[in-house]
Amino acid sequence: MFERKKNDRNDRFGELMRPLNQFFNEKPVKGLLQQMDELFQKPFFFTPSFNVEVTETENEYRLTSELPGIKREQIDIDILDHYVTISVQSSESLTEEDENHVVVRRQQSMQRSSRTISFPQPINENTVTASYKDGVLQIVVPKQRGRKIYLE
Repeated sequence: MFERKKNDRNDRFGELMRPLNQFFNEKPVKGLLQQMDELFQKPFFFTPSFNVEVTETENEYRLTSELPGIKREQIDIDILDHYVTISVQSSESLTEEDENHVVVRRQQSMQRSSRTISFPQPINENTVTASYKDGVLQIVVPKQRGRKIYLE
């Protein structure tokens, strides 16, 4: 008797799932799901997040990030209070043509990634320097010198 109830439950579940399966396997939903699969399977030429290495010396902080394939114009550096934010924007387009050179599909993607690094003291934006050469971004943030107060 227990087996019969289990089978009844499976039959009811199957009856419920059948219309959902039909919904997801028919157009336009099926086409949308296939496009989403293609989007996530396609490798991006840089990852959504990028690594920033921070090194500290007695006088400065040095931020280094490897950004291969990125152009200088795609990089923004913002400084506010205790923070340096590095933003990278990239776009990619893909065009497929048939044998007659007629465009059959065009796809564009745009991606923006950013990293924010915090510092223990406010940053004087007038003293910060940055360079970008051979896919390597370097930002130098000099340490602020405060005034030492001696107790009487």
